[in-house]
Amino acid sequence: MTKQEVMEQGEQYLLHTYNRYPLVLDHGQGVYLYDNEGNKYLDFCAGIAVFALGYNNPEFNEAVKNQVDKLIHCSNYFYNEPAVEAARKLVEASGMEKVFFTNSGTEAIEGALKTALRYAYDRDGTNGHEIIAMHHSFHGRSLGALSVTGNAHYQDPFRPLISGIRFADFNNLESVKAQVTEKTCAIILEPVQGEGGIYPATGEFLKGLRELCDEKDILLIFDEIQCGMGRTGTMFACQRYGVLPDVMTVAKALGCGMPVGAFLCNEKAASLKPGDHGSTYGGNPLVGAAASKVLDLYQSLHVLDNVQKVGAYLGQKLDELADKFPKIVEHRGVGLIHGLEFSEPVGGIIEECQRRGLILINAGSNILRFVPPLVITEQDVDDMLAILEPVLEERK
Repeated sequence: MTKQEVMEQGEQYLLHTYNRYPLVLDHGQGVYLYDNEGNKYLDFCAGIAVFALGYNNPEFNEAVKNQVDKLIHCSNYFYNEPAVEAARKLVEASGMEKVFFTNSGTEAIEGALKTALRYAYDRDGTNGHEIIAMHHSFHGRSLGALSVTGNAHYQDPFRPLISGIRFADFNNLESVKAQVTEKTCAIILEPVQGEGGIYPATGEFLKGLRELCDEKDILLIFDEIQCGMGRTGTMFACQRYGVLPDVMTVAKALGCGMPVGAFLCNEKAASLKPGDHGSTYGGNPLVGAAASKVLDLYQSLHVLDNVQKVGAYLGQKLDELADKFPKIVEHRGVGLIHGLEFSEPVGGIIEECQRRGLILINAGSNILRFVPPLVITEQDVDDMLAILEPVLEERK
């Protein structure tokens, strides 16, 4: 089909829940994507922080293809070796102790919330417990995940949501403490707020939350769906501060394109019993093989070292852009998750960059988000800037 035919049929048959850009992507190689007309795009989106290893990695592809020929699915009535191997490697990488595989990040959040509610029910035998979440957070679009998402724009059409959710200010420990009651069973937050504008948590805030949760017997839940899996330069963002939660959610780069997420917990929080939770596809052999190979490749490719090195270079270059262009209000970020906040909407910048062969996305209407593959080089950063900077010059 031609580009126009694909877009027209997409509008006819796909539910319009996305305002898609006029690109029909066909294949990828390394850190580049190609459309069905042969045009090449430097990708600083990575499928929204998913394709950490870049496109068409031969070892990853081979692992997935080999598993397709063996066994794709068998249900969780049975064990399968790829899922067990992936769970072991994820526990070793995270410092957690138990894993439940899901199909997505949103499902991981649902499992984390149920874990907290079951923990509290077992603790005191009552219902009606409360969860504290953060303003400007984003945890997904299912009803449970929406309930702890601190943005009314996403919530309003779907009320009433689940009850017992209180909101506090991110990076403000006293604000969190003010929301704690005898019914509080969990505190949930992103160590780096992604959709909310690329706001990293401070070490002081995370350590304070850990102490508060230990004191009050509250579960601490970290949503590492976007900021985890090496994006900040440590395997998980919370490890930068030596703070471990009781429950952690993971997805996106865990499967590098395969639909797999997970929630992890320590022994204390391993409250769910047989029959409490389940997933038909979660942790099937195919996604288990993919996740297991991803975790292997992070080590063999020294991904974390690359994120630290190239992330520092990207941060420096974005600082220079922020100093040069008055419309850039602030630069925030760490590792290879960064945001440039502008004094005006950035939609036109994104569209013009696409026309010139660069894919960027936003985080809110006025923030450019940079979440490239974790294998990019300093030369890739320079190539990105060679497109972005002239676009900004023209819009001074």
